[in-house]
Amino acid sequence: MKMTGAQMVCEAIIAEGVKYVFGYPGGAIMNVYDEVYKQKAFRHILTRHEQAAVHAADAYARVSGEVGVAMVTSGPGFTNAVTGLATAYADSVPLVVISGQVPLSLIGTDAFQEVDAVGISRACTKHNYLVRDIKDLPRILKEAFYIARSGRPGPVLVDIPKDITGEMGEFEYPQSVDIPTYKPNYKGNARQIKKAVEAILKAKKPLLYIGGGAVISDAYQEIRELAKIANIPAVETLMARGVMGHDNPHLVGMPGMHGNYASNMAMSESDLIISLGARFDDRVTGKLSEFAKYADIIHVDIDPANIGKIIDIDYPIVGDVKIVVNKLLERLRGVVNTSRYDAWNAILKRYNEIHPLTFEDSNDVIKPQWVIKRIGELVGDRATVTSDVGQHQMWAAQFYPFSRPRQWINSGGLGTMGYGLPAAIGAKMADFDKIVINVTGDGSILMNIQELVTASEYNIPVINVMLNNHFLGMVRQWQTFFYDKRYSETDLSYQPNWKQLVEACGGVGYDITTKEEFDNALNDAIKQNRVAFLNVAVDRFENVLPMVPAGGALYNMMLEYKDK
Repeated sequence: MKMTGAQMVCEAIIAEGVKYVFGYPGGAIMNVYDEVYKQKAFRHILTRHEQAAVHAADAYARVSGEVGVAMVTSGPGFTNAVTGLATAYADSVPLVVISGQVPLSLIGTDAFQEVDAVGISRACTKHNYLVRDIKDLPRILKEAFYIARSGRPGPVLVDIPKDITGEMGEFEYPQSVDIPTYKPNYKGNARQIKKAVEAILKAKKPLLYIGGGAVISDAYQEIRELAKIANIPAVETLMARGVMGHDNPHLVGMPGMHGNYASNMAMSESDLIISLGARFDDRVTGKLSEFAKYADIIHVDIDPANIGKIIDIDYPIVGDVKIVVNKLLERLRGVVNTSRYDAWNAILKRYNEIHPLTFEDSNDVIKPQWVIKRIGELVGDRATVTSDVGQHQMWAAQFYPFSRPRQWINSGGLGTMGYGLPAAIGAKMADFDKIVINVTGDGSILMNIQELVTASEYNIPVINVMLNNHFLGMVRQWQTFFYDKRYSETDLSYQPNWKQLVEACGGVGYDITTKEEFDNALNDAIKQNRVAFLNVAVDRFENVLPMVPAGGALYNMMLEYKDK
């Protein structure tokens, strides 16, 4: 069938079953947007910034498990999207981003709105393409979706010159993909799995170290069963919150820089760490020479480049977490002595009793931790929670009662301020039945505040809860601890009228200074079922604790801070 390149883009999107595309048009991609206008098979959401388009597609992918799709134009349209690409790349999110490019004859001439999109994005995409011949376009589009979703997922860029989108060509969308140099291994090596089982049976202090790969592979049921039948305690990274479920007796907590005491001591004292889809991020390991120094390590990861990259591994297993854990279960059922690890579980339980994850509440000022806990009490599993980056993100990770994977959506690897609001839009589109709450701060929210207009226009009722401490909170905390309270450029006392701002954008706003006001506002926001913004005045100098200082060992945690 003969059609233009622009028609091919839309036909490929339809063939892939895409329901929503997030984007922002411009000159170089105008041909594609003309075809978007003509079709009715998928819905386009016009964000107010290209960065927000990619973040929304990213969160849509994280919640739905499907490939997210965004469209942007060339030049500044593409460079605005780079932060979104880097965010998705760091957290292994399946995306296809389609960017317009200047015509082939103008590439390399410093033409209007020309940048080297392929060169710029090489370090923050799983793969990228510059389409130079319309004959290649159907194959490239098919490969882009396949590469994005297979193996270790990630963002793929397809950069299409404007003359290619206007040119006629033969369209036959491939039914399958064969890339000789790209063959992800899903099964895991049987010999290595056998060795891993033997190590588990010999261990006295095994620990499941669960990462974001467990969410990506939808392995939560298998991991919960593994913990149960083997009686092995588990810790969840920031990206894996919800895999075990907050009320699971085998969940110790979250390890790392702001992990709870028991989890960090578990990592430090374990004699066998079973890593399931985690990548040993520096925010989890702390000082490498002191990390898990008494433990052998089993590392299950679908990306062979991740294994041994940071930590020496004793039992490497390249494969999909869900498939590998099922094979571990087959070998462990009826064989493992569950009472073998009773003493180890008792030690960790005692650690949680000695130093529980807690905070000092107040009736005079709202504590940010209380806000998170209260949201959990009021909406719990009914909500999907997105966040920006900073103190509010850590408090949400620490104190929200996550009960399922894909319930907690945040920028973990890149730490992107401005992610939360557009992510909430994408999360709501992926599951409209869930209440979507964006936990944000007065620093992060302004970075993509314009998306309040997007949410209002499309009637996407996301609820923003801003923990307002009039600071760039996390930077202020470091300045307090390590820079003798020299608060260099972190004071955000000058602020807009938030209530008027959100109402000007079509939403409903609340200014909150008491706990009673918070309860009333959140319940009203849910009832109103429209874009909402809760400006919650919280303790300005509250700190995120525990804290492992940068470069420190996990077992050397700051459990409290006393002002000098």
